[in-house]
Amino acid sequence: MDVGALALLIAATVGAGVLAGLIAGLFGVGGGTVIVPALFYAFSVLHLGGEGNLHTAVGTSLAVIIATSIRSLGAHRIHGAVDEAVLRAWTPWVGLGGAVGAALAGMASDEALGVIYGICVMLVAAQMGLGKESWRLAPDLPVGWLRRVLGTGIGLLSAMMGVGGGALGGMLMTLSGRSIHQAIATASGFGLAIGVPATLGFIAFGWEAPGRPPLSLGYVNVPAAIVMGVLTTAVAPYGAKLAHRLDRMTLRRAFAVFLAFTAASIVAKTVL
Repeated sequence: MDVGALALLIAATVGAGVLAGLIAGLFGVGGGTVIVPALFYAFSVLHLGGEGNLHTAVGTSLAVIIATSIRSLGAHRIHGAVDEAVLRAWTPWVGLGGAVGAALAGMASDEALGVIYGICVMLVAAQMGLGKESWRLAPDLPVGWLRRVLGTGIGLLSAMMGVGGGALGGMLMTLSGRSIHQAIATASGFGLAIGVPATLGFIAFGWEAPGRPPLSLGYVNVPAAIVMGVLTTAVAPYGAKLAHRLDRMTLRRAFAVFLAFTAASIVAKTVL
């Protein structure tokens, strides 16, 4: 990697890192919805790597989410918005799903991972743009085997998307009668449970994989992870503060349009 390409990569990661931190704190979606497309296109535009670029973008996003989740959860705890009982009960199953998701992603082709990413992000976009916070499917969160299945599913899909579980976990909590603020705050803690096993899985499965950008450890790009980790960790608390002050409906709809566009573009680029 020459100096010019490295400088451009750092510039792209700086911008994406700041935006991802704000998104993580504001919407509780882990920032991966910003990091993954930003890195994927940065690698492509700079002609770094090859067929392993999407896997590396997802794996790097998961590494960043570990730090972001810790900071976001701490900021939300200051406001007393985290349901600690829910976090303790769901974390083991979410973490299990994260490990399984990383294994499946590691074995998936670039095209398959792109389609899975696109479909899941489209669902998140639809919920954010069209859903109403008053919608309810159940009076409270499920327990027993249903909790185990849903928790594992949240972790599995989040690991394959490179997000921290806030997008899917927060959606489930709001549909189960929890306030949007409590859902965002509590689901932000799922990122650590997903990020640790999933990151290790992406490193292991990508250890000798071809087509990765330079300076990558498995499917985790080290320079991008460091730059984005520092920035998202620093910025996430400000997003969390804004989440408790703003009426976010207009922001949610604008962000939903962004998600739909990026999801469609990644599917098209990996499949066509």
